[in-house]
Amino acid sequence: MRIAVTRKIPEAGLALLAEEAEVLVWPKSLPPNRDELIAFAAGADGLLTLLTERVDGEVLDALPTVRAVSNMAVGYDNIDVEAATTRGVVVCITPDVLTETTADFTFALLLAVARRVKPAADAVLRGEWKTWEPLGFLGQDVYGATLGIVGMGRIGQAVARRARGFAMTILYTDHERRLELEEELGARFVNLEQLVRESDVVSLHVPLTSETRQMIGAEQLRLMKRSAILINTARGGVIDTEALADALESGTIWAAGLDVTDPEPLPPDHRLLRLPNVLVTPHIASASEATRARMARLAAENLLAALRGERPPRSLNWEAARGRAHP
Repeated sequence: MRIAVTRKIPEAGLALLAEEAEVLVWPKSLPPNRDELIAFAAGADGLLTLLTERVDGEVLDALPTVRAVSNMAVGYDNIDVEAATTRGVVVCITPDVLTETTADFTFALLLAVARRVKPAADAVLRGEWKTWEPLGFLGQDVYGATLGIVGMGRIGQAVARRARGFAMTILYTDHERRLELEEELGARFVNLEQLVRESDVVSLHVPLTSETRQMIGAEQLRLMKRSAILINTARGGVIDTEALADALESGTIWAAGLDVTDPEPLPPDHRLLRLPNVLVTPHIASASEATRARMARLAAENLLAALRGERPPRSLNWEAARGRAHP
């Protein structure tokens, strides 16, 4: 078997692949563009991709030998699953293994924004710390605040469990009500409008789909408290970027913490990066050594199983794609 890996990943995944296949690893630090991807993966039986590679029908038609695509991510908005299924290509993802690490980072980002950690640390580096100041770098309290979780999946639930330790009131909205979680977490189900109105912190944990794209726009931002904080560790496209920049500049909301952006990365001269009330990090919510190793290993396990004709541990379309599999 020949497997094309679109970027260097942790050795835990590469070593597993190498036990059963010839492994080609994209050698550059930046991801391949569409033409480069097609040329690089020509003749491969499987692709191990990251969220930076768009794999659609056109790409798959140009790579007719590919029988499986394993995305090293929990999200899969970069993969056209329907196009893959119609071509008999199995698509896999890596959920669960990054849940707790991502929830940890969500809270790290929330606390850093709420307590103005970066502006304060930057002031120290600039030599501006002269004395203790009673009005210096005043932030927002997290303990006892109201947290609104948009998307109560695995990561949203993990964030809610951490919020209980901060005695936060938990509101949530989702495509369905989760009564067992309401009992466990003391969470209250509300619609999106009520959630953004009542929350001190709004944290986004939904996949990027046609329904969720720019679900936080100018209208939702206007409904939020002027003291509110918006946190996004999901996908950048869930927020209308320009509307958010407007809201932060005008004081419509107090601050934002973004681990994901639209576009991603933001251009260095983008106005969001110049605002003092926004903290942007480079999509690192799952970036612990242990978690990235688990993600790489699961991505490899998924791909190898699919290529052997076995059910992968985490596949999106195993049954449907198998019925259209390559002869």
